[in-house]
Amino acid sequence: MDRMNILSYKHDGELHRVWKDVVKIHESKDMIVLINNEVEVIDGDGWKWKTREPAVCYFFKDHWFNVICMLRGQKIYYYCNLSSPYVVDDEGLKYIDYDLDIKLFPDGEVLELDRDEYDFNIKNLHYSDKLIHIIDNNMQTLLSYIEEKKEPFDGESVRNWYEKYLNEFKSQN
Repeated sequence: MDRMNILSYKHDGELHRVWKDVVKIHESKDMIVLINNEVEVIDGDGWKWKTREPAVCYFFKDHWFNVICMLRGQKIYYYCNLSSPYVVDDEGLKYIDYDLDIKLFPDGEVLELDRDEYDFNIKNLHYSDKLIHIIDNNMQTLLSYIEEKKEPFDGESVRNWYEKYLNEFKSQN
């Protein structure tokens, strides 16, 4: 299994957060699926911590969002970041975090998070009108994916990727 780091930046280029040694489980021309399971995370201020539960992470080449699917027992909690499409280089998978987030709970509740941070950074980090338009459009795409239960919001695909990870992990140990 290939391992890589995930590096999240802010619009001004400041490093926001790094997830160390996540596992790449799938890559296609338009997306990559990574698994993080009790991995070390380093915040931009140097604070280090570990993820508590396994997560299946979807990153897209054509969408300005990524989706972290946290597995807690039989339930899946979704944390969606409005972000740039990803790029991969020698350091790992990289994207720009645009502050605005959506959390989807197992009962179907959808919660928008960090609107105040997003609104502040529109001015503080000088988001262009074009960028704001892209983020607004991708927010609507993300919400339609959730409503239509498109992958990864169908649950089954998340469980299948995690099962594949477990089977491959076991076969290597």
